[in-house]
Amino acid sequence: MKVYTYSEARQRLADVLNIARTEEVVIKRRGGETFSIIFRKSKKSPFDVPGIQTKATTKDILDAVRESREQGH
Repeated sequence: MKVYTYSEARQRLADVLNIARTEEVVIKRRGGETFSIIFRKSKKSPFDVPGIQTKATTKDILDAVRESREQGH
């Protein structure tokens, strides 16, 4: 476990986050508060969403997009 003062952690944030990938990092504030930084690997991308079935064709979608852009002017 690595311990940094708030000022050290702020100045070296990229390093602190890289260290947190392999071990816990603790940041101490002047008033005595402590905070732990722990790396959590995301299991899936926020963009990994399930698809849907629809009867809309590509032409229908492009027409809808074109129409919405024309209304915006």
